[in-house]
Amino acid sequence: MSGLLAGKRLLVTGVITDASIAFSVAKLAQDNGAQVVLTGYGRLSLVERIARRLPQPAPIIELDVTSPEQLAGLADQVREHVDGLDGVVHSIGFAPQSCLGGGFLDAPWEDVATALQVSTYSYKSLAMAALPLMSPGGSVVGLTFDATKAWPVYDWMGVAKAGLESASRYLALHLGKQGIRSNLVAAGPLRTMAAKSIPGFEQFEQAWTERAPLGWSLTDQEPAARACLALLSDWFPATTGEIVHVDGGYHALGA
Repeated sequence: MSGLLAGKRLLVTGVITDASIAFSVAKLAQDNGAQVVLTGYGRLSLVERIARRLPQPAPIIELDVTSPEQLAGLADQVREHVDGLDGVVHSIGFAPQSCLGGGFLDAPWEDVATALQVSTYSYKSLAMAALPLMSPGGSVVGLTFDATKAWPVYDWMGVAKAGLESASRYLALHLGKQGIRSNLVAAGPLRTMAAKSIPGFEQFEQAWTERAPLGWSLTDQEPAARACLALLSDWFPATTGEIVHVDGGYHALGA
Protein backbone atom coordinates (compact mmCIF):
# COMPACT_ATOMS: atom_id res chain seq x y z
CA MET A 1 0.00 0.00 0.00
CA SER A 2 1.08 3.58 -0.59
CA GLY A 3 0.01 6.84 0.96
CA LEU A 4 0.67 9.14 3.87
CA LEU A 5 -0.23 6.44 6.39
CA ALA A 6 1.06 3.37 4.56
CA GLY A 7 1.39 0.48 7.01
CA LYS A 8 -0.08 2.43 9.94
CA ARG A 9 -2.53 0.76 12.32
CA LEU A 10 -5.14 3.12 13.73
CA LEU A 11 -7.89 2.98 16.32
CA VAL A 12 -10.67 5.46 15.49
CA THR A 13 -13.48 6.29 17.91
CA GLY A 14 -16.63 8.29 17.33
CA VAL A 15 -17.91 7.04 13.97
CA ILE A 16 -21.65 7.57 14.38
CA THR A 17 -22.76 8.82 10.96
CA ASP A 18 -21.00 9.47 7.70
CA ALA A 19 -21.22 13.18 8.57
CA SER A 20 -18.89 12.74 11.54
CA ILE A 21 -15.28 13.88 11.42
CA ALA A 22 -14.27 10.42 12.63
CA PHE A 23 -15.83 8.82 9.55
CA SER A 24 -13.84 11.12 7.28
CA VAL A 25 -10.69 10.29 9.24
CA ALA A 26 -11.31 6.55 8.87
CA LYS A 27 -12.09 6.86 5.15
CA LEU A 28 -9.08 9.03 4.32
CA ALA A 29 -6.83 6.88 6.49
CA GLN A 30 -7.80 3.78 4.52
CA ASP A 31 -7.35 5.68 1.27
CA ASN A 32 -3.83 6.53 2.45
CA GLY A 33 -2.76 3.00 3.32
CA ALA A 34 -3.77 2.56 6.97
CA GLN A 35 -5.46 -0.36 8.67
CA VAL A 36 -8.39 0.97 10.71
CA VAL A 37 -10.14 -0.49 13.73
CA LEU A 38 -13.28 1.30 14.93
CA THR A 39 -14.94 1.51 18.32
CA GLY A 40 -18.63 1.98 18.93
CA TYR A 41 -20.85 2.63 21.90
CA GLY A 42 -24.47 1.69 22.36
CA ARG A 43 -26.19 0.40 19.24
CA LEU A 44 -23.28 -1.17 17.39
CA SER A 45 -25.58 -2.04 14.49
CA LEU A 46 -25.64 1.66 13.58
CA VAL A 47 -21.84 1.84 13.55
CA GLU A 48 -21.68 -1.36 11.50
CA ARG A 49 -24.05 0.12 8.92
CA ILE A 50 -21.99 3.29 8.60
CA ALA A 51 -18.73 1.31 8.51
CA ARG A 52 -19.96 -0.49 5.39
CA ARG A 53 -19.60 2.83 3.57
CA LEU A 54 -15.84 2.83 4.10
CA PRO A 55 -13.56 1.83 1.22
CA GLN A 56 -12.53 -1.34 3.08
CA PRO A 57 -14.08 -3.45 5.85
CA ALA A 58 -13.13 -2.28 9.36
CA PRO A 59 -13.58 -4.33 12.52
CA ILE A 60 -15.65 -2.73 15.28
CA ILE A 61 -15.00 -3.04 19.01
CA GLU A 62 -17.54 -2.06 21.64
CA LEU A 63 -16.11 0.59 23.96
CA ASP A 64 -17.72 2.65 26.70
CA VAL A 65 -14.97 5.05 27.80
CA THR A 66 -16.58 5.35 31.24
CA SER A 67 -16.26 1.59 31.84
CA PRO A 68 -13.01 0.53 33.56
CA GLU A 69 -13.68 -3.06 32.52
CA GLN A 70 -14.03 -2.26 28.82
CA LEU A 71 -11.00 0.02 28.88
CA ALA A 72 -8.95 -2.71 30.56
CA GLY A 73 -9.94 -5.19 27.85
CA LEU A 74 -9.42 -2.85 24.90
CA ALA A 75 -5.84 -3.89 24.09
CA ASP A 76 -6.73 -7.58 23.94
CA GLN A 77 -9.70 -6.87 21.67
CA VAL A 78 -7.59 -4.75 19.34
CA ARG A 79 -4.96 -7.50 19.16
CA GLU A 80 -7.58 -9.77 17.61
CA HIS A 81 -7.42 -7.57 14.51
CA VAL A 82 -3.98 -5.90 14.44
CA ASP A 83 -0.72 -6.62 16.23
CA GLY A 84 -0.23 -3.08 17.52
CA LEU A 85 -1.25 0.55 17.08
CA ASP A 86 0.53 3.51 15.54
CA GLY A 87 -2.24 6.00 16.21
CA VAL A 88 -5.41 6.64 18.20
CA VAL A 89 -8.16 9.10 17.28
CA HIS A 90 -10.31 10.45 20.12
CA SER A 91 -13.58 11.78 18.72
CA ILE A 92 -15.74 11.46 21.81
CA GLY A 93 -17.86 14.06 23.52
CA PHE A 94 -21.16 14.21 25.37
CA ALA A 95 -22.96 16.58 27.72
CA PRO A 96 -26.46 16.25 29.16
CA GLN A 97 -28.91 18.83 27.85
CA SER A 98 -28.79 20.78 31.13
CA CYS A 99 -25.14 21.60 30.37
CA LEU A 100 -25.86 23.24 27.00
CA GLY A 101 -28.02 25.95 25.49
CA GLY A 102 -27.60 28.63 28.15
CA GLY A 103 -27.97 26.53 31.27
CA PHE A 104 -24.45 27.10 32.56
CA LEU A 105 -25.53 28.58 35.91
CA ASP A 106 -28.14 25.92 36.62
CA ALA A 107 -26.56 22.65 35.47
CA PRO A 108 -26.21 20.24 38.44
CA TRP A 109 -22.84 18.74 39.29
CA GLU A 110 -24.01 15.24 38.37
CA ASP A 111 -24.56 16.34 34.76
CA VAL A 112 -21.37 18.41 34.66
CA ALA A 113 -19.43 15.41 35.98
CA THR A 114 -20.81 13.29 33.15
CA ALA A 115 -19.74 15.86 30.57
CA LEU A 116 -16.23 16.05 32.02
CA GLN A 117 -15.78 12.30 32.31
CA VAL A 118 -16.94 11.53 28.77
CA SER A 119 -15.50 14.55 26.98
CA THR A 120 -12.28 15.26 28.93
CA TYR A 121 -11.09 12.45 31.18
CA SER A 122 -11.74 9.88 28.47
CA TYR A 123 -8.88 11.31 26.42
CA LYS A 124 -6.41 10.12 29.05
CA SER A 125 -8.37 6.92 29.64
CA LEU A 126 -8.36 5.97 25.97
CA ALA A 127 -4.67 6.77 25.56
CA MET A 128 -3.73 4.64 28.56
CA ALA A 129 -5.92 1.75 27.41
CA ALA A 130 -4.17 1.79 24.03
CA LEU A 131 -0.68 2.40 25.41
CA PRO A 132 0.31 -1.30 25.67
CA LEU A 133 -0.14 -1.51 21.89
CA MET A 134 1.89 1.59 21.02
CA SER A 135 5.60 2.13 20.46
CA PRO A 136 7.82 5.20 19.93
CA GLY A 137 6.55 7.29 17.06
CA GLY A 138 2.93 6.70 17.98
CA SER A 139 0.37 9.49 17.93
CA VAL A 140 -2.81 10.32 19.85
CA VAL A 141 -5.05 12.88 18.16
CA GLY A 142 -8.22 14.40 19.61
CA LEU A 143 -10.85 16.84 18.39
CA THR A 144 -11.69 20.07 20.15
CA PHE A 145 -13.57 23.32 19.59
CA ASP A 146 -11.54 26.42 20.40
CA ALA A 147 -11.76 26.69 24.20
CA THR A 148 -9.87 29.96 24.59
CA LYS A 149 -13.20 31.83 24.51
CA ALA A 150 -16.62 31.51 26.08
CA TRP A 151 -19.13 30.68 23.34
CA PRO A 152 -22.89 31.27 23.50
CA VAL A 153 -24.88 28.09 24.23
CA TYR A 154 -21.74 25.89 24.48
CA ASP A 155 -21.57 26.27 28.27
CA TRP A 156 -20.15 23.25 30.13
CA MET A 157 -19.04 21.56 26.93
CA GLY A 158 -16.76 24.56 26.47
CA VAL A 159 -15.34 23.92 29.92
CA ALA A 160 -14.91 20.23 29.03
CA LYS A 161 -13.05 21.18 25.85
CA ALA A 162 -10.78 23.51 27.82
CA GLY A 163 -10.01 20.58 30.06
CA LEU A 164 -9.39 18.40 27.02
CA GLU A 165 -6.88 20.88 25.66
CA SER A 166 -5.05 20.94 28.98
CA ALA A 167 -5.21 17.14 29.26
CA SER A 168 -3.58 16.83 25.83
CA ARG A 169 -0.66 18.97 26.96
CA TYR A 170 -0.20 16.88 30.10
CA LEU A 171 -0.44 13.69 28.07
CA ALA A 172 2.24 15.11 25.77
CA LEU A 173 4.40 15.73 28.85
CA HIS A 174 3.98 12.28 30.35
CA LEU A 175 4.03 10.18 27.17
CA GLY A 176 6.85 12.08 25.51
CA LYS A 177 9.41 9.93 27.32
CA GLN A 178 7.98 6.97 25.42
CA GLY A 179 8.11 8.78 22.10
CA ILE A 180 4.35 9.17 21.83
CA ARG A 181 2.80 12.43 20.69
CA SER A 182 -0.49 14.03 21.75
CA ASN A 183 -2.12 16.73 19.63
CA LEU A 184 -5.56 18.17 18.97
CA VAL A 185 -7.39 19.50 15.93
CA ALA A 186 -9.69 22.46 16.64
CA ALA A 187 -12.30 22.29 13.90
CA GLY A 188 -14.78 24.99 13.07
CA PRO A 189 -18.52 24.26 13.43
CA LEU A 190 -19.78 21.33 11.37
CA ARG A 191 -23.27 19.92 11.03
CA THR A 192 -22.55 16.67 12.84
CA MET A 193 -24.87 14.75 15.15
CA ALA A 194 -23.10 16.32 18.12
CA ALA A 195 -23.76 19.81 16.76
CA LYS A 196 -27.44 19.08 16.24
CA SER A 197 -27.76 18.32 19.96
CA ILE A 198 -26.68 21.85 20.93
CA PRO A 199 -29.61 24.29 21.21
CA GLY A 200 -28.84 27.52 19.35
CA PHE A 201 -25.97 26.02 17.34
CA GLU A 202 -26.99 28.13 14.35
CA GLN A 203 -25.28 31.08 16.05
CA PHE A 204 -21.94 29.40 15.34
CA GLU A 205 -22.90 28.63 11.77
CA GLN A 206 -23.74 32.21 10.87
CA ALA A 207 -20.62 33.67 12.47
CA TRP A 208 -18.24 31.30 10.70
CA THR A 209 -19.80 31.47 7.27
CA GLU A 210 -19.79 35.28 7.38
CA ARG A 211 -16.38 35.96 8.96
CA ALA A 212 -13.87 33.14 8.41
CA PRO A 213 -11.11 34.63 6.18
CA LEU A 214 -10.89 31.49 4.03
CA GLY A 215 -14.61 30.89 4.14
CA TRP A 216 -16.13 27.91 5.90
CA SER A 217 -18.24 24.96 4.83
CA LEU A 218 -20.54 23.59 7.50
CA THR A 219 -20.81 20.23 5.74
CA ASP A 220 -17.22 19.47 4.70
CA GLN A 221 -15.43 17.34 7.29
CA GLU A 222 -12.45 16.60 5.08
CA PRO A 223 -10.24 19.58 6.03
CA ALA A 224 -10.38 18.60 9.72
CA ALA A 225 -9.86 14.94 8.83
CA ARG A 226 -6.80 15.79 6.73
CA ALA A 227 -5.25 17.62 9.69
CA CYS A 228 -5.81 14.53 11.83
CA LEU A 229 -4.07 12.38 9.22
CA ALA A 230 -1.11 14.72 9.09
CA LEU A 231 -0.70 14.52 12.88
CA LEU A 232 -1.02 10.74 12.78
CA SER A 233 1.64 10.51 10.10
CA ASP A 234 5.42 10.67 10.40
CA TRP A 235 5.49 14.23 9.05
CA PHE A 236 5.19 15.82 12.52
CA PRO A 237 7.77 13.78 14.46
CA ALA A 238 8.68 16.60 16.87
CA THR A 239 5.25 18.15 17.39
CA THR A 240 3.31 17.38 20.55
CA GLY A 241 1.01 19.26 22.91
CA GLU A 242 -0.16 21.31 19.92
CA ILE A 243 -3.59 22.46 18.76
CA VAL A 244 -4.00 22.79 15.00
CA HIS A 245 -6.88 25.09 14.04
CA VAL A 246 -8.90 24.03 11.01
CA ASP A 247 -11.56 26.70 11.03
CA GLY A 248 -11.02 28.87 7.98
CA GLY A 249 -8.94 31.24 10.11
CA TYR A 250 -11.80 32.37 12.33
CA HIS A 251 -9.78 31.87 15.54
CA ALA A 252 -7.29 34.54 14.41
CA LEU A 253 -9.88 37.32 14.31
CA GLY A 254 -10.73 39.88 16.95
CA ALA A 255 -14.21 40.07 18.46
